Amino acid sequence: MDTTMQKIVSLCKRKGFVYPNSEIYGGIQGFYDYGPLGAELQNNIKRVWWKWMTQLHDDVYPINGAIITHPKVWEASGHVQNFTDPLVDCKKCHKRFRADHLVEEFLTEDAGTASQNRLDQIAAELKSRHIVCPECGGEFTEVRKFNLMVETSLGVVEGEKMTAYLKGEACQTIYLDYQNVLNSTNAKIPFGICQIGKAFRNEITPGHFLFRQREFEQWDLQWFTNPKEMDKWYEYWKAERMMWYQSLVNHKDRLRFRQHDQNELAHYAKKAFDIEYETPFGWKEWEGIHWRGDWDLSRHGQYSGNDFTYTDQKTGDKFIPWIVETSGGVDRTFLFLLIDAYDEEVVDGKTRVVLHLRPDLAPYKVAVFPLVSNKEDIVEKAKSIYRALKPSIATIWDDIGNVGKRYRRQDEVGTPWCVTVDYQTLQDDTITVRDRDTMKQERVKVLDLEYFFAEKLKI
Repeated sequence: MDTTMQKIVSLCKRKGFVYPNSEIYGGIQGFYDYGPLGAELQNNIKRVWWKWMTQLHDDVYPINGAIITHPKVWEASGHVQNFTDPLVDCKKCHKRFRADHLVEEFLTEDAGTASQNRLDQIAAELKSRHIVCPECGGEFTEVRKFNLMVETSLGVVEGEKMTAYLKGEACQTIYLDYQNVLNSTNAKIPFGICQIGKAFRNEITPGHFLFRQREFEQWDLQWFTNPKEMDKWYEYWKAERMMWYQSLVNHKDRLRFRQHDQNELAHYAKKAFDIEYETPFGWKEWEGIHWRGDWDLSRHGQYSGNDFTYTDQKTGDKFIPWIVETSGGVDRTFLFLLIDAYDEEVVDGKTRVVLHLRPDLAPYKVAVFPLVSNKEDIVEKAKSIYRALKPSIATIWDDIGNVGKRYRRQDEVGTPWCVTVDYQTLQDDTITVRDRDTMKQERVKVLDLEYFFAEKLKI
């Protein structure tokens, strides 16, 4: 693992951002729990996306779909038949590997495709290059398809239970509720439905910390439009999503579009772009902007017996809506923002670790310190400020160690501002506010504090 990633993983465990799931039992690969700071950061990320999508855009309606749906949903979507990765087993140590990952530098098609031609190409590369198990040097089995859907069973009588699937992608419930949203709101084409939802994939080789997991969260927008306006809306949402991600990061040069070539495109797609971020382990997909056409509503109409033809009341046009999809990962956003924010700098001969998170995303916005912890009047004044700020701004109390150590501790978890109550506070009711990024300090009146921070948190 890259040194930067090692430091980030260590920080996440040490400071309470992310813990390995079931760690006391040895853990389970591809599953993580979010700790106290991680839960705050994760919720802040989702809150910012939700507000941007539903409040700052017209005609976008939110839903929250169930994790389990009728099994035929995944037949209609093609997941039961086609949601596969190429798999090989080591004959010696019996470990499993994504076959495409073993030879991806030699492939001409993208790792997301699983056509028979691609499987044949992977098998040929493994054989011609004499690639063996990276763990033990053993020989591999033949390449075969491995379905990523996670199965469960519904019912109470053994032998009569129905096989169902946990969501392989969050977006399918949007298509299932498309007509309900249309009927229960004032929505008219074009309009969008969005949600944040859990998804589950039986990944062969989870890896790169939070980047590839077996349980994860996605955010999706499905924008329904007249086919005649598909190009316009595709370009609109492509630009909007890149602009939004740029607003989150410090290093805009680490963002780029990557267009899928013809070999990568799904059969229903005219075009597809990924927004990618340059991580320590290479350029990786952050969000996909997909041209889905009428594939989804047509398929669900066919399998369910429903007709999703829409009639435009103004023009009289009849059509099955085409769909622009923007689909990204909450967990990937969490990881990429930590990578983007993580910094080390030498201050007064010592290394300062700091997370330059956008202030509204930071787990805590303000930390309140008493200059000394053994002076009752200073401690009580600091506690009164802490209690006053906490209901409106995420605030933490810190009185352990000297003020310099407290600053470093808050820098490391990304707290944008530290408030220090000192002897001068008792005289003129002002406090010191120290900025995380510049380390500059200024005196602010206690009565002005709430307004002071509210102004700084405006985005």
